[in-house]
Amino acid sequence: MKFYKNTPPYIKLDDSIDVRTDILQECLKSSKWGKLLFEEDEIHSVSKLLVLEELNKIYITCQIRGRLLMLKPEEIIRQWYLNRLIYHYEYNKSRIKVEYPIQMGASTKKADIVILNEKDHQAVDIIVELKKPQNKDGREQLKSYCNASGAPVGIWTNGDKITYYHRKEPNLYINLTDIPKSSQSIADLIQDKYTLKDLIVNDKVANQKKSLREIIIELEDEVFANSGEDVFEEIFKLIFIKLCDEDKSHRDKAVIDNFVKSHLTQTSDYESLQNFVRTIDDSNFRILDFRNRGEPTNQLKDRLQDLFNEAKEKWKGIFENGDKLQLQPDHLAVCVSSLQDVKLFNSNLMVIDDAFEYLISKNAKGVKGQFFTPRHVIDMCVKMLNPQHGEYMIDTASGSSGFPVHTIFHLTGQLFTDRIVDMDPKYKRNIRKIFGIDFDKAAVRVARTLNLIAGDGASNVIELNTLDYTRWESRLAERDWEKRNGSGYDELIKLRLKKKDNRQFNFDILMANPPFAGEIKEGPILSQYELARRPNSKTRDKVERHILFLERNLDFLKPGGRMAIVLPEGILNNPSQKYIREYLFNHARLLAVVSLHENTFKPHTGTKTSVLFLQKWTDKNGVCPKASDYEIFFASSLKSGKDNSGDYVFVTNKKGRSEIDSHGHLMIDHDLHDQDGLTEPQIAEQFINWAIKQKLSFRWEENEK
Repeated sequence: MKFYKNTPPYIKLDDSIDVRTDILQECLKSSKWGKLLFEEDEIHSVSKLLVLEELNKIYITCQIRGRLLMLKPEEIIRQWYLNRLIYHYEYNKSRIKVEYPIQMGASTKKADIVILNEKDHQAVDIIVELKKPQNKDGREQLKSYCNASGAPVGIWTNGDKITYYHRKEPNLYINLTDIPKSSQSIADLIQDKYTLKDLIVNDKVANQKKSLREIIIELEDEVFANSGEDVFEEIFKLIFIKLCDEDKSHRDKAVIDNFVKSHLTQTSDYESLQNFVRTIDDSNFRILDFRNRGEPTNQLKDRLQDLFNEAKEKWKGIFENGDKLQLQPDHLAVCVSSLQDVKLFNSNLMVIDDAFEYLISKNAKGVKGQFFTPRHVIDMCVKMLNPQHGEYMIDTASGSSGFPVHTIFHLTGQLFTDRIVDMDPKYKRNIRKIFGIDFDKAAVRVARTLNLIAGDGASNVIELNTLDYTRWESRLAERDWEKRNGSGYDELIKLRLKKKDNRQFNFDILMANPPFAGEIKEGPILSQYELARRPNSKTRDKVERHILFLERNLDFLKPGGRMAIVLPEGILNNPSQKYIREYLFNHARLLAVVSLHENTFKPHTGTKTSVLFLQKWTDKNGVCPKASDYEIFFASSLKSGKDNSGDYVFVTNKKGRSEIDSHGHLMIDHDLHDQDGLTEPQIAEQFINWAIKQKLSFRWEENEK
């Protein structure tokens, strides 16, 4: 063990908690432990266990075995969790065993930590399986230990993420919000009154550092591998139901928001938010329905089906009236237990994006090269293009409808969490001017759901192939197409430049992230595009889709209309694509180029991308008269908000705690825009200052007034 670089070899470890903590952190850092689950007081408590036995050797004292052990990352995590079991959960040390033998048929395995039954020390109540950092396996091993020993509760953790299991029978494990304290039973946890306050305090994403995508992947292994049901369809139903359940508690959310805002006058951390929320009196709060309360699984399914019917009535057009939950009751119980402690409603539904992007990719969306745009990239684009009331906006590759939904946020000043009262009628009129198009049926259903919620019941998201516009009319004859898409298509064609011609439209704003990969080879489609022609005017054999999208998107804009489009960076610098740049400069002013960090679209792709901001040329009397010499804003993002694995990186304070914005949500560590004024001005704010000096037509000055 090497000493921390500032620690001399003769240090007396009893003298400084800071030195001890530094030693622990340095040891963990060597093994790539990052975002630990443990609190600061727990870290200090474990640091007191360090002992300097001899030169250059530091040991840690085991709280259960009472002997010195070499200081290693795995042992630090074990002692931290033992500390939690003893002091937080209040288990007597006499009930806790380490490296406890579990008989597995003819062989014996050793469980990392067990808690014995209070009355019968031959029986095991809880088993804890500890894993190395970034190690995601071991859950099946834990379950086999529980089955062999009869333990009803299992805990899996790698120090960064944690999962609690309740073993109801050998092949049926459900997730728990937490484990019972020494004085509690499992029934106490399951049957307790559970309100929106409890959901905020126990949010699994924040507390257990698990994404909704990871939870769904676990459910694929534990449930869907044996259910025979469609993963996307059944998980979509459950998310739909849970959104409705949370939305029904909007009045309770208003009480919580007012309380939090009155106490948190400046940015704080998530732990502080939890402590504030815990003090709120929720005796009159609504009890959440989306929970496994321990009733017979058939009753649980009946209760969830009733809630599903209510959600379908509330947000019409996503599911058929006769649609039912198809999962078997036992499988449904597992899914509900896994999802019930994930708070879906946050300021921008980023939590849901993560899940739906994964699910839709299973339907080949990812194979087609289209990935959802991270919400902080979307926010940057919306801030920079500054949509105004009365303007028409469209996303031609809408995915989960991020650009349209965030345009709604911008225009109304209301986030998902702010939906307390009916929306002002003038906002509803403006929202009906926001459109989305996507060719993937699953993506359109997701987009319509989020649009319905954000827009308070109206949606213009349409299932169409943006590039193949000459065949749009044929979609009307398809069975159920018009029923699925509502009146959106009728509203869209009102904006055509020419009647019965679907090529050109009169939109004020377009924001899109078209597919990065894939080529169009169909002659009838290619023949419609200037960028598909060679210098000799012959049509090319194939063209990458994002190139055609660039031309197609310009056709959607009226003169003076503005656009943000995510494109592979090669379009800007590849000599072979000079003809694309010439086409672009001939049709629009290049306002800005923001080079995105290579981690932005991970884990799905490491393609280096940029966002191009354009304004379509007008005549000399318009807002953007054609010019050959003008300034362009360039910026490069150095902080993507994601690590190399594609996991989100959150803003932390000096104590390592996750900081929150004014809505109580974790802030992503990026440099694309400021966050509620709590972070320094970033790229978007720099662009706005530049644009005002350039006297662009987006009217930020009016907003400042």
